[in-house]
Amino acid sequence: MTNPRVTGATPGIVAITLVAGTGMAAVVATSVGLMPLYGEPTPSLGGWRAAAPDLLGGIGESLLIALPATVVAALVGFLVAMVMLAGGWTGAAVRAVCLTVLAVPHVVGATSVNLLLGDGGLAARLATRTGNDTWPALVGGPWPVATVLELAWKESAFVALVVLAAVAPGHRSRMQVAAGLGARPVQRVLGVLVPTALPALGAASLVTLVYAIGSYEVAWLLGRATPEPLPVLAFRLFGSIELTDRPAAAAAAVTGSALALLVAVPALAALPRLRFLSVAGGTP
Repeated sequence: MTNPRVTGATPGIVAITLVAGTGMAAVVATSVGLMPLYGEPTPSLGGWRAAAPDLLGGIGESLLIALPATVVAALVGFLVAMVMLAGGWTGAAVRAVCLTVLAVPHVVGATSVNLLLGDGGLAARLATRTGNDTWPALVGGPWPVATVLELAWKESAFVALVVLAAVAPGHRSRMQVAAGLGARPVQRVLGVLVPTALPALGAASLVTLVYAIGSYEVAWLLGRATPEPLPVLAFRLFGSIELTDRPAAAAAAVTGSALALLVAVPALAALPRLRFLSVAGGTP
């Protein structure tokens, strides 16, 4: 029997697949010399050879940014969702803050983080006034601290709202039933809330991880000069005045897309398991 939800979503899936697939095919073709800016198409791995010295470092830097940012965003987002699920004026205020944070563009957020945590930023000036003359290099330093914090700050609001939307229906009744069965507050959180929130938390975390791998503006504004994350590397090569750098830029973009798929496909395969745990563990 055909699933009506799948049938209704088919036109959108087909359209997205055609647009994304065509764009990805064009990038792959550019990386192997089949869509040059000038001259005849000639199959070549010159772009890959030119980008190869920076690709491994780019993969490592992308993961160094995306993985911690996703973990922090998931933890903070879940805790914020708990506050919103508690209700009252506190929950309403936190929900308004999350909506505000979600509406802030990443470029604005990165600029704000730079003004706050940069060498001449507000935090560094306050530290100087308190007698601390040294301020750690959080922006453009040896570790992408500011980049991780900005992505985690923005995406935690997204995670919190996704978890809230998934858990809020029936949450109060589930917790009341668990309390009636003698479960303590910690047991209600670990035995009811966490399993119920796992599918939404896993899906939101996956979206955050893939976005962090493919995002370039935050790392470009706040990250160190080298090694460059794959999106920053691709963006720099794409804007190079040397037209021969275009295949190398495409190779970096293809590598970033492959990395995102390599992370996303196993995670998507694991999401049904989270739903199973939600049903099994969320029943009082």
